[in-house]
This record gives sequence, C-alpha cells and structure tokens, in this order.
Amino acid sequence: MFRTHNNGELRITDVDKKIQLCGWVQKIRNLGGMTFIDLRDRYGVTQLNFNENSNKDLCEKARCAGREWVISITGTVKERSNKNKHLATGEIEIEVTDLVILNESKTPPFTIENETDGGEELRMKYRYLDLRRNVLKKNISLRHKVGIETRTYLSSLDFLEIETPYLIKSTPEGARDFVVPSRMNQTDFYALPQSPQTFKQLLMVSGYDKYFQIVKCFRDEDLRADRQPEFTQIDCEMAFVEQKDILSTFEGLVKHLFKTVLGISFENSFPIISYDDAMNSYGSDKPDLRFDMKFNYIKDLTTDKGFRVFDDAESVIAIKAKGAANYSRKQLDNLTNWVKRPQIGAKGLAYVKFNEDGTTKSSIDKFYDPDTLQQWGERCQCSPGDLLLILSGKTTHTQHQMNELRLKMGKELGLIKEGDYKPVWVVDFPLFELDEETNELHAMHHPFTSPKNEDIHLLENTPEKVKANAYDLAINGVEVGGGSIRIHDRLLQEKIFKNLGFTNEEANEQFGFLLNAFEYGAPPHGGIAFGFDRLCALFGGQDSIRDFIAFPKNNSGRDTMLDAPSKLDNTQLKELGINLVD
Repeated sequence: MFRTHNNGELRITDVDKKIQLCGWVQKIRNLGGMTFIDLRDRYGVTQLNFNENSNKDLCEKARCAGREWVISITGTVKERSNKNKHLATGEIEIEVTDLVILNESKTPPFTIENETDGGEELRMKYRYLDLRRNVLKKNISLRHKVGIETRTYLSSLDFLEIETPYLIKSTPEGARDFVVPSRMNQTDFYALPQSPQTFKQLLMVSGYDKYFQIVKCFRDEDLRADRQPEFTQIDCEMAFVEQKDILSTFEGLVKHLFKTVLGISFENSFPIISYDDAMNSYGSDKPDLRFDMKFNYIKDLTTDKGFRVFDDAESVIAIKAKGAANYSRKQLDNLTNWVKRPQIGAKGLAYVKFNEDGTTKSSIDKFYDPDTLQQWGERCQCSPGDLLLILSGKTTHTQHQMNELRLKMGKELGLIKEGDYKPVWVVDFPLFELDEETNELHAMHHPFTSPKNEDIHLLENTPEKVKANAYDLAINGVEVGGGSIRIHDRLLQEKIFKNLGFTNEEANEQFGFLLNAFEYGAPPHGGIAFGFDRLCALFGGQDSIRDFIAFPKNNSGRDTMLDAPSKLDNTQLKELGINLVD
C-alpha cells in the first residue's frame, strides 16, 4: 500500500503517529522558510508542512510541485498552531520527512475548486477533472447511498434483483428507440430498452412475484435539465397486488430513503389526489404543494361586461398572490411579458390590486366596476393587500400557463422553503390522451396500463373517458416515479391495442410474446419505476440530474469527452451491411 491513512481521517488523537499519505496537490503556499501543501483525495484534505531548517532539499522539492501533481509522503502527525475549524483535519498537520512524486500534471484548464472558473462545456470535456471537485464527489457519494439503501429496503421485503436484456426488439413505448445494428443478422436491428416493461411483466408470469432492478434505460428524445439519453430507473413489479398495495410498499421505500439519506422523517401517509383535481387546482399532474395558491375559476363572474377576451374564453382562471398588491407597474409588465413568451404562450395577463384602503385597481378597470372586482376577490378569498392574477383561454392551455405563473410567484414571494419536501400521489389518470393534430389516441402512460374496472365498458364508444389504474409520485413539482396496475388478460390487452390503432397483425408482430404469455396463467400484477437520477438530484437540492451522473451527455446528447456519437469507418459499415445515404 502507498498509504496508511486517507486525507480525511487523521485527528488530534493521532499526534506523533508515523504515517504515509497519497493524493493530489490542491494548493502550495511558500512562506519563505516554510512551505505548506494541501493534499487532497476523495476523503478530504490534509495540510503538509515542509521546514527549510529541517530539510532544505525536501522543502525545495515541495516548492517544485504543481497543482494536481500526484504525490506520496511519509511523515509525523503534529498539532497545528493555526487550527482550521472548517476542515475535518484542521487540528493537525503532517511534518513531512519524505516526498515521492508519483506523477506530474499539466496545468488544469479550470480550477479544481467548488467555485470553479470553468464553463459547463469545458468541464464536460474534462469530466475526469471536474469529478475531482468536492461538489461532484458529494453528489456521486449521495447517488451511491441512495442505491445502497434502495437495495437494502427492497431486499428486506423479499424483492429479487433480476437483470433484463439491453439488446431487445424495438417496440412503440412513447419515445424514439436507440437502435443497434447486428453483424450476424444483417438488415436486422436491436433496440436499447426505453424501460424493462415487458420483461418485468413476463417475470410476473414466471412466478417471480417481487422484482426490482436499478437499470439503465435509453430514449432518443429532446433533452432538458432532468433528461438524459441514457438514464437510470429503480424498476419494480409485484404480483397479486392492488393499487393500494403498490402505493403502500413504495411510499415505504421513499420514506426509507428520506430517513437514511437526508435524516428526514414523514410521520403521516402521503396525500393522494386525483389527476382531475391536480389539473383543476394546480394545472399540473405533478403539483408543487410546498405553497397553496390554488386556481380559482371565475368565468361566470366575468361575462357580458364587454370584455371579449374573457367573454370568448373557455375558462378564466385566477390565483391570489397574498400581500403582493404593492407590485409596481414595471413588475406587473415584466410578469405580462413573461407569460407571453413562446414557452408559456399566454396572450396577456390581467390583474386586480386589492389595496389596503379597501379600493381596487385593475388593468381592466374600464370593463369592470369596483363592485364586480370585489366579487372576484370574495370568490378568491382576497384580503386588502392581495394581488389577483388572471389568465384566460382554452381550459387545458390556460391551466398549463397558470401553473407556470403560480410556480414563478411562489419563488418570487419566497413561499418555497429550502429543505421542505411535499410528496403527493396523483391517481386516476386518463387511460388515453388525444393528439390534437392527428385526432388519434395515445396511451398516457404506456399500452400495458389497466383501465379501471368500472370504465372498461367505455372502451367501445367513449375511450377518451376511460380512467387508468395508474399513479405517479410527485415531490416539489417533480415527477419522481410512476406506474400502474397492468393488464394481465389477453382479450383486454388486444382491445387496448385496437383503441391505439394497432391491427391484430401489428399487435401480434410487436407484442405476440406478451400476449401469448398471458394465456399461460398470468397473475394480476402492477409496478412502478422511479427516476433514480431525479431522486438523487432532489435529495441533493438541485434541478439538474447531470451532476449526479459520473459521465453525462450535454444538451445535444453528445459526450464531448469521448466525442461520441461518432462516425464508423467503411470497414465497420460493410461488416454491418449498412450503406449511408446523404
């Protein structure tokens, strides 16, 4: 071994011990007769002391070292005269007797510090250097902890971790597949799994009644802060269960993770709300419940006053911003411009100020008298000092827009407390969603989700009204997991495929293996999958999952460190039987 200890473990109780340390040079301080080096590894930092009077040659050798050089030292633990209370090893230093340079380093392209001078693209290119920074080491350690505790909890409930294949058949599951050519089967392609969905259902048919896997999934889709082309799921399935059993089991998992990773306990059960209530109250199927600010529908109070914007709208929705009547005209203009951005898509924003003196001031005063505005205030439970913000239009569009405005106001007004977590189960999703452009039905979750038993009769004539036996877990406005009770009956599964536009031939070609399995004693079953990366980012208090993945892709889906994806040479293409066309 090159070392007897790591750079985070020596304490004042170790004084006078002879030790060996290894690591990277973090900082060098030349103070004339004394030279100090901060030596770093993933465990911490230890100060090294080189005294010119004791060993001039050794001191000179230390001064020649550069940042990020890899060194090994031998020395004695001594008490520091100028203790650093912010450092775990801050009460001691090492009086060095020998120094060995294990490897030199070029000057890094950015500083290896928590607050670095490197931009994101530069740090992505040199990810192996970026990973040396403490902030990333903390994130990667947290990810490890979440994984360990997940396995511990599920194993304690007799779940089996079972691996499923990565080279599978392309199936329509919502996103685009990554495809893999086969040299041995030219003109045929594997697909990388978007999820192990069908395999875990087959495991239920096989009698493995409790399955889980921390598994890589792949989706060729547009990226954002909480999406990567390859990501990790905590994938789970159970047989002989109903929805309440799934929710109870995996609420237990989430509570266990919060307790063991963050030290946070939830005494009560997570609230459960329906999809319809979530959309009507918050405009989102993953509502942020850290603050109130529910939607108010005031269309009936706004009509026949000559204001066509409201008269022609399907819905008029208002939210109360408590204590915000002091917003200036500039602030309100900024909010208006914000909701009119293409990402939000609102045509405008109306407001009503309920002043402390009992008067009102509105952007639409010329259409609505003070008595009418007070009626709106009563409907929305406004008090003097409150601000009412109003959007209108098609209901679904306006709900989406108002959700974005609600979240913005929650942040602006300081209603979101750091370290506050509000989980909520959202249930009773629609089984299908209608594509407004094509007028075709799509599965809201996936084609294997079971409709609620009481709605099965609606599949023939009004499938858009069918509710799914599906559920999502949202925490602080982020969907961290979702699942459903699955179909386990061939005839019902075929009926769902028919609703989705599959012919019998297409259904059998793509999913015949599953349909056939259902004829060999398929048990009732259901499951859930959690976004592992999202959970880690949530626990780490960040929006982006990228810094919780060791080697992520950029926003274009590229690995700039490896320069991937990359072109294949002609020999490889020929072996695969692939001809590229312009």
